[in-house]
Amino acid sequence: MTNSQRPYGHHRTPLPPAQSPAPGVPSPRTGPERGDRPAPSGKQRDAFFDNAKYLAIVLVAVGHAWGQVLDDGPVETLYRVVYTFHMPAFIVISGYFSRSFDLSPRHVKRLISGVVVPYAVFETAYSLFQRYGNDDPQHDITLLDPTYHLWFLCALFVWRLTTPLWRTVRHPLPVSLAVAALASLSPGIGEDLAMQRTLQFLPCFVLGLMLRPEHFRLVQRRSVRVLSLPVVVAATAAAWWSVPRVKLGWLYHNSAAQELGAPWWAGPVMVLATLGCSLLLTACFFAWVPRRRMWFTALGAGTIYGYLLHAFLVKAGTYTGWFDHPVLKEPLGVIGLTVFAAAVVTVLCTAPVRRALRCVVEPRMAWAFRQDPGEAARDRERRGDVRVRAPGEKVSV
Repeated sequence: MTNSQRPYGHHRTPLPPAQSPAPGVPSPRTGPERGDRPAPSGKQRDAFFDNAKYLAIVLVAVGHAWGQVLDDGPVETLYRVVYTFHMPAFIVISGYFSRSFDLSPRHVKRLISGVVVPYAVFETAYSLFQRYGNDDPQHDITLLDPTYHLWFLCALFVWRLTTPLWRTVRHPLPVSLAVAALASLSPGIGEDLAMQRTLQFLPCFVLGLMLRPEHFRLVQRRSVRVLSLPVVVAATAAAWWSVPRVKLGWLYHNSAAQELGAPWWAGPVMVLATLGCSLLLTACFFAWVPRRRMWFTALGAGTIYGYLLHAFLVKAGTYTGWFDHPVLKEPLGVIGLTVFAAAVVTVLCTAPVRRALRCVVEPRMAWAFRQDPGEAARDRERRGDVRVRAPGEKVSV
């Protein structure tokens, strides 16, 4: 969020607690807090961000379900509205909780165990699922071409590594916008590590780095909530108008302009326009996220599980032809599908699922890293295992 020596402005706002999940949504852990274990005293989780992550992961699951039954009608209109902001909201939160990231051993270890390892495990699992579940023996297992939704972990890895760069440059947001615009007119980038999406969504992450707690409080004002209602209505009308006129690929940010059949100059124009709409609707979304603890607040700590797992059901429905059932073309069928998707991803964020799969989603992996004696001592001190030695007294740990 800041330069390496001085923040944006003259007064530094304290960074969020170390226990807050850094990636935001599909957010691997960044602190010692594990699953549903309570945070240490004085380091409580912020209910607002857990609420935002849970609501966003529900929209992700619902959007993926709607994506299988698009019909150029009301479903696609709602789909376009949701796809305009649900991932940008996740990415903004991810950037916000990445403000303290540097290339220290502690942060690099968490990046590997919380992003790289889950990506490798689930990319392999989804590739095997497609090979055998979809009877596709020719499907290769590769870590360079992310499956479906796993592009986010690839992008998060790259964004995190470049965080010191964005904290150093004088005008990070304009620079990131320029990078996104240039990516949109460069079809040669290819699909390796979802680099097109990584670059086109980059401004959302950089924006998160620049935000402070007061910015989130600002969008929670009553006046902003009231103004958000006509904005959402206008966005819905615009989405309805765009269905027969604008390709969905512009919202996915995974293609250059030429690959969408547009002239090269349309790439920067559409990227800036869609990112502007994303920012507006993301602000509307944050305006209505509750700040107090809700029944679903605790589920916000497990959104990475819902994110990684729910696509197995989406893929299974696609492989078996379940989404082609005629009832899903009817309004009641779509409503039922929506409720089902929301319920499933909610279950996948619960504590039992997290306990069962923590070994692959949030592995400790102490065996894989060198132990820094100084860091170990600081960790013990934070946990309260070290006490001050009285004169002549031996220290016991």
